Amino acid sequence: MSTTLQAIRGMNDILPADAELWEQFEETIRDWLRAYGYRPIRMPLVEPTPLFARAIGEVTDIVEKEMYSFEDSLNGEKLTLRPEGTASCVRAVLQHNMLYDGPKRLWYMGPMFRHERPQKGRYRQFHQVGVEALGFTGPDIDAEQIAMCARLWDDLGLEGIRLEINSLGQSEERARHRADLIAYLEQHQDQLDAEAKRRLHSNPLRILDTKNPAMQAMVEAAPKLMDFLGDESLGHFNGVQQTLKDLAIPYRINPRLVRGLDYYNLTVFEWVSDELGAQGTVCAGGRYDGLVAQLGGKPAPACGFAMGIERLLALWQDQGYKHETLAPDAYFVHQGAAAGRFAFRAAEALRSAGFAIHLHCGGGSFKSQMKKADASGAPVALIVGDDEAAENAVTVKELRAEAEQQRIGFDQLADHLGDIIFSMEDDDGSL
Repeated sequence: MSTTLQAIRGMNDILPADAELWEQFEETIRDWLRAYGYRPIRMPLVEPTPLFARAIGEVTDIVEKEMYSFEDSLNGEKLTLRPEGTASCVRAVLQHNMLYDGPKRLWYMGPMFRHERPQKGRYRQFHQVGVEALGFTGPDIDAEQIAMCARLWDDLGLEGIRLEINSLGQSEERARHRADLIAYLEQHQDQLDAEAKRRLHSNPLRILDTKNPAMQAMVEAAPKLMDFLGDESLGHFNGVQQTLKDLAIPYRINPRLVRGLDYYNLTVFEWVSDELGAQGTVCAGGRYDGLVAQLGGKPAPACGFAMGIERLLALWQDQGYKHETLAPDAYFVHQGAAAGRFAFRAAEALRSAGFAIHLHCGGGSFKSQMKKADASGAPVALIVGDDEAAENAVTVKELRAEAEQQRIGFDQLADHLGDIIFSMEDDDGSL
């Protein structure tokens, strides 16, 4: 007995109505990034496994439990479906020596893969917009990227997204904090859950980000990394805050904000919403000055962020956004062999003139075709029968206005259709 094949759990089809919403979102994203001077880059979905182990950290959840990794059957190379985009982007920048002539502002958009338990806002194939600025020193680029996000929320009409920031300092500062943190946590081992005990000596900073209610009071009293920062790190963080204040962007310093990837240093930030349940982070990032050298390049500063498209779209729709399916400019109705050939040729001519034309296919009576023309949302039906084909003409019927049908010659059709559409736009701006 055959079974119907379905998509893999946590990897979803995006059907036309939703895909159109995605396209509108993507158009907004492209315009927004262009305004800040970012250029697109596209990386492979599959990368060498060591890239992520080296960049993200071997004791992170992503590398230990969530990556889709496999061995190439041809050469035995260990490969991984990319779980995030920053490591891939930096790898591409190094491989193609892109920093030889100065800093770069780059962005990418596409699917990422993590083997997680699927739930709203968290999928095994999910999509991100990633933004990376490489080669820029100073807190100004950090603050600009945060300001970029604030502008995008405004462009999308999103409300209730709050900003949390922190500084992770530099590696030597984190090392001093790490030693004190481990000592503190060892004194409270009886309060640690199994996950925290596993992380105690491998990645204690992540314990501060626990969601376990029973550990909250103990974690809140733990040594704070901010108290270990030197003058340079504090100066950088103060510079970010000053720009945010100048731009009137509200924020909260969250000392427990540590991010889940090992490559971050100095500024880290998250944009969070309370409307998405447990998966409330819609955008996160920060500075990662050591990653370029970590992956074999000449040391270079870098800063970036990523946002989850599925989460943003869910929030966009929950807050009342409704997109309209774009209707064609005209729907061609035709019957008969000669009429069909003529309609095909006329439709192509109108498309060449810049119109969106839906040509009826599959036969059917004039009545059934007119019903489909009306359902398409097109303002005009273009009707071709044997008489019209013989006269090299088209009967034009307006579907959204009271007007007499007119038979228009082929050579005048584009101008006539343009006049109808222009007049409807002038009336109410709806088309």
